[in-house]
Amino acid sequence: MYKKILVPLDGSGFSECSLAHVKAIASGCRVPETVLLRVVEPLSAEAVSALGMAGDNLLYKAELDSRTEATNYVFKIRNELASDGLGAEAVVTDGRAAEEILGYAKNNEVDLIVMTTHGKTGISRWFFGSVAQKVLQHSPIPILMISPAGCRVNI
Repeated sequence: MYKKILVPLDGSGFSECSLAHVKAIASGCRVPETVLLRVVEPLSAEAVSALGMAGDNLLYKAELDSRTEATNYVFKIRNELASDGLGAEAVVTDGRAAEEILGYAKNNEVDLIVMTTHGKTGISRWFFGSVAQKVLQHSPIPILMISPAGCRVNI
């Protein structure tokens, strides 16, 4: 049924809550490809300004450190899945998370996205926006949204 599952991860423990579901689906449905995607978002304007004033080297180093951390993280998760018998590809991209997730899914023949919500409700979701919500609203392919136990914040 599924040939390629995309699993967006943001480095948080909440995002990793989707992995148990991914393992079950990938092994149970014999999915040949699983892709772990980590998006490195651009630094905020405030951070760019502060680092730019301190020197171009610091701005470059901050961007490099962010990308290195993201790469190390996604490969660590890939290795953990491999030790459980699930092969996965690790991918790191740069950009806005929702747009990168949707673009990757479209351009790489993904037929299921499995991702975790962070449980934000009310004003916090409205103010900050939700990557999961944006992906859900704009994806033409199926999405399995995982709501981790204990992560709901009631306002």
